[in-house]
Amino acid sequence: MARPRPDLTYETALCGRVCGVDEAGRGPLAGPVSAAAVVLDPSNIPEGLNDSKVLSAARREALFDQIHARAKVSLAWASVEEIDRLNIRAASLLAMRRAVEGLGFVPDAALIDGNACPEGLPCRGVTLVKGDAKSLSVAAASIIAKVARDKVMTALAVEFPGYGWEVNAGYPTAAHRAALLDLGVTPHHRRSFRPVHNILLSMPIQRIDSNK
Repeated sequence: MARPRPDLTYETALCGRVCGVDEAGRGPLAGPVSAAAVVLDPSNIPEGLNDSKVLSAARREALFDQIHARAKVSLAWASVEEIDRLNIRAASLLAMRRAVEGLGFVPDAALIDGNACPEGLPCRGVTLVKGDAKSLSVAAASIIAKVARDKVMTALAVEFPGYGWEVNAGYPTAAHRAALLDLGVTPHHRRSFRPVHNILLSMPIQRIDSNK
C-alpha cells in the first residue's frame, strides 16, 4: 500500500497565507536546533515535495534550492547554550517562533509540526501531529530545517574532526559516543544531554597550583 503524500488540505482549510513550520535536530548530542517556516505558492510547488525523512539526501538538497526559489522561507536557530539553559523542547519551540517571526510579514496562520505550539506567535498557531507527512508546507519546512542543519554540522566537522558530524549530524551513533570518550566534549556538545553530562561528571577535576 502506497504511503499517502502530503497535500494542501490543511492550508486550504485555514485560508489565507499559511506557513508550515518544522524543526530539525532535537535528538543530537551536538549542534544547534534549526527551524523553518515556509509559505508555498500553490501554483508553483516543486515536484516531488515530501516529508524530508522519506527523501534521499540528494533529493533533499535539490528541493532545498527549489523551495528557496519558489516560496517564502525563513530559517531560524536555537543555540547549544539555549538548549542547555531552556531544555531541548523549549529551545525547539523558540526556534519555531523565530522562524515565523523572520518571514518578514505576519501570516494568517502557522501549521506547526507536532502537538505543541510555540508561545508568542504573531499569528494563529495550529498543531499537526506528523504534519511533515500530511502538509506540503510543513514538509517543505522539514526539508529546509534538515538540510540547513546538516550543512552546519558538516562545517563544524571540519573544525572538530573525529566525531563524524559530517555523517551523523551530531546524533548519538556508536561512533559518536566512542569519539566523545576518546576525544572529549567540545563547545558544541549539549551538556544537558545525559551522555555528555555523564562524561563531564566522570572527568577528573583539575587542581590549580597557585605556586606556579
